[in-house]
Amino acid sequence: MEERAEISTAKEAAENDLVLAFGRLQGAANRLEYILGRSLEEECGINHLTFEVLLILGRAGAPGLSMRVVAQEQVLTSGGVTRLVDRMEAAGLVARVEDPDDRRGRLVRLTPLGEETVVRASRVHVENIRRHFLAPLPEEDRDRFAEDLRVLSHSARDALPRLP
Repeated sequence: MEERAEISTAKEAAENDLVLAFGRLQGAANRLEYILGRSLEEECGINHLTFEVLLILGRAGAPGLSMRVVAQEQVLTSGGVTRLVDRMEAAGLVARVEDPDDRRGRLVRLTPLGEETVVRASRVHVENIRRHFLAPLPEEDRDRFAEDLRVLSHSARDALPRLP
């Protein structure tokens, strides 16, 4: 990929190979988010952020996770995660429970409905990922592409400041 040492005009900026590559990544991510998120909403009644939190909680298992951990995993503010969990709790997807290791703390965990919802949504999501994310790529490149995305995601996660 061509790398220019100096950018001195708007045209050079707009045509920079690195700027273009990152823009394509963002464009693809935004479009896929829209397509796959819309499908989750239409077929399962949840938005993509709710689905992601259900997955995080499913991965954690019992007894659940603190709100702080959920916020860090999704790069949300404490207020943002509180409002999201409030809505998820009202929908019966999650429950707040006492933290067995800290009597003052509360944890969030899946309810049986939350478990059923994340399983159903995951089935829909996997099919859409196959159709919109993998099918356009050459089969021999798919595993490497997925691994490269994992590396990028972890690198970006590690560069973020940790919440107190």
